[in-house]
Amino acid sequence: MTPDRTPLLVVGHGTRSAVGVAQFAALVERIRRRAVVDDVEGGFIELSRPPLTDAVGALVDRGHRNLVALPLVLAAAGHGKGDIPAALAREKQRHPGLRYAYGRPLGPHPLLHDTLAERIDATLAGDDRAGTWIALIGRGSTDPDANAEVAKVARLLWEGRGYAGVEPGFISLAEPSVPAVLDRLRRLGARRIVVAPYFLFAGVLPDRIVEQTDEFAAAYPELDVRVADPIGDCDALADLVLQRHAEALRGDIRMNCDTCAYRVALPGFVDKVGRPQTPHHHPDDPAGGHAHHHLHGHHHEPGLRPGQVAIVGGGPGPDDLITVRGKALLDAADVVVADRLAPPGLLAGLRPDVLVVDAAKVPRGPSMGQDTINDTLVAHARAGKRVVRLKGGDPYVFGRGHEEVLACAAAGVETVLVPGVSSAVAAPALAGVPVTHRGTAHDVTVVSGHLPPGHPDSLVDWAALGRSRGTLVLLMAVDTIGKIAAELIEHGRAAETPVLVVRDAGHPGQWTARCRLDEVGEVARRHDVRPPAVFVVGPVVALAPAVPVD
Repeated sequence: MTPDRTPLLVVGHGTRSAVGVAQFAALVERIRRRAVVDDVEGGFIELSRPPLTDAVGALVDRGHRNLVALPLVLAAAGHGKGDIPAALAREKQRHPGLRYAYGRPLGPHPLLHDTLAERIDATLAGDDRAGTWIALIGRGSTDPDANAEVAKVARLLWEGRGYAGVEPGFISLAEPSVPAVLDRLRRLGARRIVVAPYFLFAGVLPDRIVEQTDEFAAAYPELDVRVADPIGDCDALADLVLQRHAEALRGDIRMNCDTCAYRVALPGFVDKVGRPQTPHHHPDDPAGGHAHHHLHGHHHEPGLRPGQVAIVGGGPGPDDLITVRGKALLDAADVVVADRLAPPGLLAGLRPDVLVVDAAKVPRGPSMGQDTINDTLVAHARAGKRVVRLKGGDPYVFGRGHEEVLACAAAGVETVLVPGVSSAVAAPALAGVPVTHRGTAHDVTVVSGHLPPGHPDSLVDWAALGRSRGTLVLLMAVDTIGKIAAELIEHGRAAETPVLVVRDAGHPGQWTARCRLDEVGEVARRHDVRPPAVFVVGPVVALAPAVPVD
């Protein structure tokens, strides 16, 4: 087998459109009929059949171990850079010895621009280009460089073709939207507009472009607004696929990486650099977004599917102390059930269409019972929503997170658990106190102060804690700290043991005080300490800079 005839694997993203799937299949067959390569198969990473794994399996069954894998995408964004390579990596694990050269995205390319012009001309049906404005509508991406590429294509489409102008727009995730770009052209004086979808095949989003264009046209009957067809199965597209096949074999896999959010920190996108692309939420996609089939059953993976509940630790209070995974799942949520201690700024940053259920667990105030919270999580998950239960701190440190996991399991609802930074270690740290320190403390005990010493339901061995020498961190102890201090002293802790009080840790209003163990109850009363507050008892407290108590 000569190298230039290496079998071709065409990888599509997938669509819920039967017409789009048929166009993809027709293109694969068109390429196969060319007989330029030894074998051709096509498959999708999600949403459509045949799945990628079947296409790879067919090539392997026919004896092929060396392939060119070509992502059938127009721009280098998350699908081409992350999702498709991840799917191919799983195929390499499934088929030992499988090797592939990865091709570059299809666009921008003159063949595509010429084909777009043909689609526009077909829509114009003899009307002149000079009086026609074009709205080139791309998919939209969370990678700014992919969006910039659509703007580049708009410029290249305008060059030398005599249109009145070409303006870029997007149907998802980026601005300007279809109505916004059409209104921009109207304000520029356009009387005739052709909306050109920068899409390979028919699909849900191209259909939405037509719907939104029709709505705009109905509002402005004096304008002549038309929609061109997507690129579709055609000889030019087959030519370009085979050209990219040859480039991949030569090792030419240039991508748009000089200003790409996966390589350089662009404003607002610093969390992407150096990280694998994970399934992300397209807020206006059907059913709320992606259904990444390859994540099914893998609860440790950072995706969130419809019908799943993610129990997410939001961290100790500041918005930016949530984990990257927790933030990604929060951004993907359709429903967020939030605690009082969940960072409020994270809720303020949610999309406007997200349902926020306030489980406001305010001490001694109105709150939603745990059974009601469990029922709420299950009900929304069963309705096919992506549900995030957002908690403060860590869900498994006095957060009742496992109760919610068990309730979901009993109802047949899958859960994803995302650990968070617990205030038990964060609050002391933010106040300058390490909970362990060489030569000072070799153990740390985190205790709930919700029940006072002597309470019949208490599971805490206060006598043992009084005898211990390490660090003691008390959570939920605002009302019980005086009784706890007395109990610890009675069982052996020195009355002069230093204690740190931290209220609203990490927030601009963080308040800290240092005092003796026998003073802490009075200090908490005198300063009207309210939750959330953390008390740290032990010699490590002396390591922090002095904090005066007035």
